Amino acid sequence: MKRTLIAVLAAVTIIPLSAQAPKGWRMRVDRSTSASDPDAPGTIKFVQSGAGFHATNPQAAIYWNPANTATGAYTLKGTFTLMKPSGHTNYYGLVFGGSQLEGAGENYTYFLVAQDGTFLVKKREGEATSDVVKKTSNDAVKKPGADGKSTNALEVRVGADKIDYVVNGTVVQSTPKSGVKTDGTYGIRVNHLLEVQVDGLAATK
Repeated sequence: MKRTLIAVLAAVTIIPLSAQAPKGWRMRVDRSTSASDPDAPGTIKFVQSGAGFHATNPQAAIYWNPANTATGAYTLKGTFTLMKPSGHTNYYGLVFGGSQLEGAGENYTYFLVAQDGTFLVKKREGEATSDVVKKTSNDAVKKPGADGKSTNALEVRVGADKIDYVVNGTVVQSTPKSGVKTDGTYGIRVNHLLEVQVDGLAATK
């Protein structure tokens, strides 16, 4: 069965990052099981790049540092530069509210954008995923330019009773905070077949 967006993923593997990886960071790989949407050959690379990080993903993965957590009301930010488009739509962006990320009970919410000018918000609980905001087009999401690159600054603004999802300074969606786990580890998700530079990843009160 063809994978829908990034939801149906299996063969999850925890892989130690290489010596070039940022100190303290961990990675969880979600390998494709779809014959119609296979992973690319090769090894994932996640390295320090300037003040940020550079992810090269033949397979999909999430990246996090257990020291990076946020609770209560906060704003999570990260600027994502897609280095080149993939052959079809794949998503990348922020992970927040994470827990048990190395176990079978992994739990997190993710706010992602794609090269076709869409965004989505999903929750993951173990092997199950559910939509918070379905795939939605918005002009605030920048598409690749003539050089094949696009840069999108993403924010998750967690308030007392709502969450604002922001792309390049524009609130593209707001949802109730109830039903979305926001306290926990934050990090990055990059789907397969993508190469992405990430800068300014931080959570502030």
